[in-house]
Amino acid sequence: MLDLLRNPWPWYLSGPAIAVIMVLLLLFGKSFGFSSNLRTLCTIAGAGKYSAFFNFDWKSQKWNLFFLLGAILGGIIAGTLLRSEEPMALSPQTIADLSKIDIHFDGALNPHQLFSMESLGDVKNIMILLIGGLLVGFGARYAGGCTSGHAISGLSNLQLPSLIAVIGFFIGGLIMTHFLLPIILK
Repeated sequence: MLDLLRNPWPWYLSGPAIAVIMVLLLLFGKSFGFSSNLRTLCTIAGAGKYSAFFNFDWKSQKWNLFFLLGAILGGIIAGTLLRSEEPMALSPQTIADLSKIDIHFDGALNPHQLFSMESLGDVKNIMILLIGGLLVGFGARYAGGCTSGHAISGLSNLQLPSLIAVIGFFIGGLIMTHFLLPIILK
């Protein structure tokens, strides 16, 4: 049983599972989005005293906090109990592209050069993570939601703003991957 859980699920199981969850959310009048948890947590912490954006009934979003907790627990379980010691399967072309920008694939999900305790000693890595985090936060707020909220919930609700946001996310990702990241990492 654990071997079944250690391997990635095929699309024909994952896709319908996401669809079932979206139908349930629609039936209960809820919309999915991960960045809304940050707003809820800031509201609980008292940010409503400083910004009207955080003045809302956070208790109506309790269900989303359970989703956040489930995601954290799921990550812990996947990273410990269901962890596979086999290296991640990555295409040779991707490995070659990464090596062109001096990222050496070692079989791990995240490049050790960027995501390790040793990399935190490098000012450049800290700046990349800090600026990247600020840009993601700004982008999620400016777009009115995060990538998962727009791509999964917004598109399933046939919302035109979500389609525009998802197109923008993809264009931004392509520009970052093919033009900016090679410059930043050199």
